[in-house]
Amino acid sequence: MSIHAVSKDRLIEWLGDGKELAILDIRSAEEVGYASPLFATNLPAERLEAEIDRFIPRPVVRTVLVDDGSGRAQQAAERLAAKGWSDIHFLRGGIPAWIAGGVDALPTFDIPGVPFVQKIRREKNTPVVFARELKAWQEAGEDVVVIDTRTIAEYEKAHVPGAIGVPGAELLLRFSDLVPSSKTRVVVSCAGLPRAILGAQTLIDAGVENDVSYLHEGTRGWTDDGFELETGRSQTYPPASDDAKDIAKARLETFSGDDDLLFIDRPTVETWLRDKTRTTYFLDVRTPEEFAASHLEGSISSEGGQLLGVAYRTIAVRGARVVLVDDLLGARARVVAHWLKRRGFEIALHLHDFEQDVEAAAA
Repeated sequence: MSIHAVSKDRLIEWLGDGKELAILDIRSAEEVGYASPLFATNLPAERLEAEIDRFIPRPVVRTVLVDDGSGRAQQAAERLAAKGWSDIHFLRGGIPAWIAGGVDALPTFDIPGVPFVQKIRREKNTPVVFARELKAWQEAGEDVVVIDTRTIAEYEKAHVPGAIGVPGAELLLRFSDLVPSSKTRVVVSCAGLPRAILGAQTLIDAGVENDVSYLHEGTRGWTDDGFELETGRSQTYPPASDDAKDIAKARLETFSGDDDLLFIDRPTVETWLRDKTRTTYFLDVRTPEEFAASHLEGSISSEGGQLLGVAYRTIAVRGARVVLVDDLLGARARVVAHWLKRRGFEIALHLHDFEQDVEAAAA
């Protein structure tokens, strides 16, 4: 099977032609960082063959490998072609060729999180609080709760003192258990901007009565003002109570009642997954712990909060269909679908009674 070098100009054309396209940046995670400038899926060369099926379910998808200009992408493409990948390419010159002449006018594979949420912030006028203000409130003993919307692993590494770890997609489901009083000020934090702004705006759009804002620059803003961060699993969300679920259900109607969401049954899911002409992702947006306890065959654990901020780390095929899996309430899936639809993703939801599955397994 032959492979082909793709020029910068050709890749720009492909990024705009509306057809399915996968781009894998095969450099190391340290070199890629936050995935700039392409905002493509990072799958380091040493893990490529073992993990590519997770990111690109169909080997016929037009796929471009990108490296640091060393030639590793061509070598990797040759190996994949030998294994049956029939439309495999590599970017001539790699990232150095891509960024030659500047990046301001270049398209990206995914919409970077920061520009997207900045647009949301301008549109919604999302309230903001600075670290020194929050610090003063805490020292004065005011009724304020800080919610960190990153993954629990990120939260454990370092967070604002006293913050509660609640990944972004879990906010509406867990909120009333964590903040029972409408008088409590709520400050939403992350490491920078995207997940904090989306988290705060989700709560506001869902109609919570609290004074909600996001922490400017998150943990970075906290340390920039000279304050120390806290480490470890200080406080995270508990299991959602029945009351919290009932309140979340009502707030979801306010939040996503006009979203025109597509709900599909299991036979439709199976038909889509067998479709040889389209790529479909079957992503379980519940917590990793829930997925481990019970999940649907063929689904992939993809924590909803991560999809909100960095969808490209999971969804490597541009133009693919995305099916979000959740429990019967669907609180996580509805939040993720609301924001991803605004970013142009084709989204469907599949809700399933996982509690019944767990009970049946225990019987």
